[in-house]
Amino acid sequence: MIRLCIQAVRDELSGKALEIIVIDGGSTDGTLQWLLEQKDVITIVQHNRGEWLGKKIQRKPWAYFMNLGFRAASGKFVCMLSDDSLIVPGAINNGLDLFEERLSLGERLGAVAFYFRDYPLRKKYAVAVNVGNLYVNHGIFLKQALEESGYCDENYHFYFSDTDLVLKIKDHGYTCIPSPKSFVEHYFEATPELRAANNDAKKVEDRLRLIEKWKGRAYPENNYKNYLKHVGYWDYHPEEYIDESGTIERLMRAYHD
Repeated sequence: MIRLCIQAVRDELSGKALEIIVIDGGSTDGTLQWLLEQKDVITIVQHNRGEWLGKKIQRKPWAYFMNLGFRAASGKFVCMLSDDSLIVPGAINNGLDLFEERLSLGERLGAVAFYFRDYPLRKKYAVAVNVGNLYVNHGIFLKQALEESGYCDENYHFYFSDTDLVLKIKDHGYTCIPSPKSFVEHYFEATPELRAANNDAKKVEDRLRLIEKWKGRAYPENNYKNYLKHVGYWDYHPEEYIDESGTIERLMRAYHD
């Protein structure tokens, strides 16, 4: 699936200066060898499972791997995508156009969120909101905003560090907005092992970390008890968007082939 994801980025940004940075956690399915053969891909390998020199490798959190990529990126903008996702054609370019437009108007914009859906769990495209704030699950960041905010908080196990990142960016005076013309397909059935490894207990712990850290700052303290039960929601696209290019079908075929 990552091959399809990378090729879509190549096609989308053909003719433009870009870096494709992939963080590999020590894959053993042939992906790493393929990545090393791609001369336009910067591959960072950080083994995240198994044993080495007689000791079990300590598992690193999601934020650790994101920070490797964020710090390595040298461009003005950094687009974050999952390897089990696929951009609908136009997603990145439309997001970049929106970013540049708002910056030219003097807005201190730090992040742009793409609309996505966890297919087949959700059939409609949405952006995600936690503790009353839009955050970026797939989308574009201003590198300067990442630097000023100190990148991802690596104290989270797996969940909510993306929410925390945007809250940190906003805490430094930046805004975060959705890109109404940017869509991403995420195949929810592609990573069951990952979700199983990141169990419910860790999710509860990460959620508590988020709402404790940001109460009275990102949201009113009187919402605290409510967020203990329901931390967020989906903000669906205002239009009934239909992707006529068949992106989700291509993503599913790649997974099952």
